[in-house]
Order: sequence, then structure tokens, then C-alpha cells
Amino acid sequence: MSKVVLLAINAKYVHSSLAVWAIAAGIGMYARQSHDAAVVETTIKQDSADIADAVVAHDPDVIGISVYIWNAGLLHELLRHIRERRPDTIIVLGGPEASYNAGYWLDNGADYVIEGEGERSFPALLDELAEKRLAAEDSVQEESAVEDAAQAASTQQPPAQINYLKQRIVAQSVPLQSADLVDPYSDAYFKALEGRIAYIETSRGCPFQCSFCLSGGSDVHFFSLEKAKEQILRLSKSGTRTIKFVDRTFNCSAARAYELLQYVLSLDTQCRFHFEVAPDLFDSQTLSLLATALPGRIQLEAGLQSFNSAALEASSRKTDLEAAEKNIRAILSCGNIHVHVDLIAGLPYETLRDFKGSFDRAYSLGAHTLQLGFLKLLHGSEIRKQAERLGITYSKDPPYEITSSPWLGEDDIKVLKAAENALQNTHNKGRFLSVLEYVLGASDVRPFELFRTLGEAVPNHGMSLTNYAECLYGVFSDLEGVNEVILREHMICDWLSMVRGRNMPQALQIRDIRNSQVLDTAGKVLGRKLQRCEASVLPSGIGVYADSEDRDPVTGLYRLHYVELS
Repeated sequence: MSKVVLLAINAKYVHSSLAVWAIAAGIGMYARQSHDAAVVETTIKQDSADIADAVVAHDPDVIGISVYIWNAGLLHELLRHIRERRPDTIIVLGGPEASYNAGYWLDNGADYVIEGEGERSFPALLDELAEKRLAAEDSVQEESAVEDAAQAASTQQPPAQINYLKQRIVAQSVPLQSADLVDPYSDAYFKALEGRIAYIETSRGCPFQCSFCLSGGSDVHFFSLEKAKEQILRLSKSGTRTIKFVDRTFNCSAARAYELLQYVLSLDTQCRFHFEVAPDLFDSQTLSLLATALPGRIQLEAGLQSFNSAALEASSRKTDLEAAEKNIRAILSCGNIHVHVDLIAGLPYETLRDFKGSFDRAYSLGAHTLQLGFLKLLHGSEIRKQAERLGITYSKDPPYEITSSPWLGEDDIKVLKAAENALQNTHNKGRFLSVLEYVLGASDVRPFELFRTLGEAVPNHGMSLTNYAECLYGVFSDLEGVNEVILREHMICDWLSMVRGRNMPQALQIRDIRNSQVLDTAGKVLGRKLQRCEASVLPSGIGVYADSEDRDPVTGLYRLHYVELS
């Protein structure tokens, strides 16, 4: 029997790993021999030496590690620590960062790399390693018996060191079909989950061929609907608040998506369900179903990537942009679903000016999150293979982000980074939303230029929210067309709706004896006493307070109440 550790290094503590638990289930389902498999979940925030200690504490014969762009950077040091502590332990790598870069990792500390799906191939490798280890042990024992007979009176020899077959090969897997799907949700999984985000996979692969994606062009394997529903139900009762579907394009089959959404909406649960979707593929029946969802039950991540047709065509991405825009607006109009829209900066043939147009059009949709991401040239992707021909340069270290192209220079990327910084620290965190709406309406500044201006003026890297708010107030006050009094009023309301129990910046504070009247009214309405920082008198003379026990389930903002003052 082998002692095995399956190691996940997550990006954040709130995340959990589906892959290692699926591999653990695969060992139980497919291994011919008995193996003692333990799952260890850590994060990239932990010191690599501490991660190594957590792994070697299990005294493993084999260590399997899931490798992704977010954890590949610390792997070299981690492998060094493991080798120092367990020189004879076999290290097996899997996951996309290893699968598509096997040669590199076999030259830099790995004994084996699993390419592709590992639920079957990893257990097969464990069986083979166990058999060869046993054979090696038998051989050592036979040699030792001969030596003992010949040298019975000789001094005692040190224990033989078994060679654990550190060959450099690549174990290749066969794609799983529906009937082969393992169930990762063991009792041990639920015990380890502890309320973190849970992940579920109901299909594998993607029918589309986007050149920047690793899933593109693969056959889609749809797993059992009944099994999926049973797993969804169990996860919904696990104590987690969010269940994310990892299906690459959840709604590539409209009928299947409808049935799963219908099931999710029928559950008696407080869980949120997150889906990655192609917005242009929604049919009218599914849109009507989504309109019935309880507020906050559904989160949709809608991949647009660009509104530039040349960039999409060069990336082999097929999207009906008009349908996508129409469907996103229809979903948002119901006010019950949190919508996240993705854009990618750096696609071929899209200049900075072009991207500004894409950004402004996407921002006008009114999605709750607008992700300004940057092209990543992943190992195994078509865009990476084409990079030299296209003249695209990129970082050689994970996450392999674009550094320049014929359409986007280094200075252009700095502009984009500044805008992205401001976008992340305001709109995408649900901060200063009414301020942004007011400023965009009062000034002639377009959305991208507004975020660029803020990002360049206030490069927020670890700045406190109070200081950031004061800087933002200063930047926006200087914009032509913006009325400082009205801006201040929006700032106060936004602060109360997004911050709980914290004094607002000095520049926003209003000393007005009627503030006590606002607090008294709030206490009578809510049945509890509010802190002074939870209410204010606005420059217009209206009182306002936030109910910090009543959050909008879609936006996450505290609800505001207004008081007419005498």
C-alpha cells in the first residue's frame, strides 16, 4: 500500500479545490491496489516551507500536486523543500500548468506529469509504482539473504536504500465519459469544506475554439443530469454560501442549462449559484426562467472579451454581439441576478482606441462587475503558438501576461493598468456606484477615460479606504461639470451603503445637530440603536441612515433610508 498526499495550493482561503478530491475519488474507484490517500489544501499566501511541512507530515511515498498559473510560481521552492525533507518520495504533477508544460517540469523536480484528466491515470500510476516498489523490496531482501548467508559473521550493514523508480515519463490519460465520472463529495470533503466556495462540474470541455483558452475545440462530455442534481442538493446543504459551476460554457446546451437552472431555482437554500455562460446563447425560455429567480440566487459570468469583431475573429471566438448585448440587458433589467462581464485587453488587432470603445460599450450595459483582464498566453493555447508570428511579447513567468504587440505598446498597457486599478477599487467592489453614475452624467468624460484619470491620479496599492475616498473626492471635484455639493451628497450616501460602523472621511462629515433626529427616527423604525457613523444629514438637508442588517442580495450594499427633517 502506498501513502499518498494530494496537494492543492489555492489562490485564496475561501476557495476550495475540486481537482484533488476528484483524484482522491478516482483512487478509490479505479486503483487495483489499496492506497492511503490524504488531501492537503493550502494557499499561495502560506510559506512554501510550511506547505512542505504539512505535506511531509503524512510520511508520503507519493505526492500529487495540482498546478495552475496562480501557484506555479512558488512550485520550484516548494519542490526543493520537499526534496530536502523526503528525497525518496515520488512527485507527480497534474493540472493545466503541468499538462501543457510537461518537459519543463520533468526537468525541474517532477518525477511524473499527468497530462489531461487524471481520475484514471493517476491511480494506474500509483498501482505501477507500488508494484515496482514491492518488486524492488523483494529483490533487496533476496540479495540481503544471500549476503547474510555468506557473511553471517560480518558487521551489520546499513539498511538498503530502495530506488523508487525516478524515471521521467509522461502518463497520458483517456478522456472520461459520463459513466466514468467519480464523485468527489466524500464525507472527508464536506468536513474539510468549512463553508468555503464549493465547485461542481456537470460537463467537461467546450465546443468553441477561442485561441486564448485551453478548453477550446474539445468535445463536450455531459455528465449525468440526475447525478448532477444529487450533488447540487448535497452541496446546497453543506454550509457553503456559494456553489460555482466550472463548466466552461454552461449554456452551450440550452435544454440542459434550462433543466439545471430550473432545479437550482426550485431548491430551498440560501446558496448562491455561479455559472460561466455565453450570453448570446440564451433563448427566450431560459431568459424567462432567470427572471423568476430569487434575488441573489444566481450569479452569471458572461464572457464578452471584446466588442471588436476583428479581434474576436483573430482569436477564433464566435459571438453574436448584438444578441449578447440584448440578453445581458434583459437579464439585468430584472434586478435579481448578479452579472459579471469579462473583457480581455491585448487581443490581436485591437488597439487602445478600439479597446476603449469595447470598454465603454460594455460598461453601458450596467453589469455589477466589469472585469478588465489582460491577454494571457497560456501553455497549450493557440495564441501562444501564434505569438511570434503575430509579434506579441509576454512575460515568461506565470500568468504569461502580454507585454506588447503591434496593436498595443507598453505605454498603452500602462494606461490600461491604471484604468483597471481604478475599476477594481470602485465599481467592481460595489463602491461609489452612485458617485460614478453622477460624475459620468454630469461631465463629458467617457467611462474608460474616467477610470484612467482616477487610476493615474490615485494609484491605489494598499491605500486605506478612507484615504482613497478622500483622493477620489478630490479628483472628481475637479472635473468640469461636476457640482461639488451634489458630489459630496453622493459620496456620503455611497459611504453609508458600503461601509459598516466606520467613520466617513473628514471631507464628507457634516456636523448638524439634526443628526440626532435621524438616529432617533432610525431607532424607532429599526427597533435598535444605530451608531453615529451610520447616519448623516446631507448637504440638501435630508437625513439618511443605513440599515446594516439589510443588504441587497444582488449588490451586497446596505439599504439606505431617508428622513425628512424639520
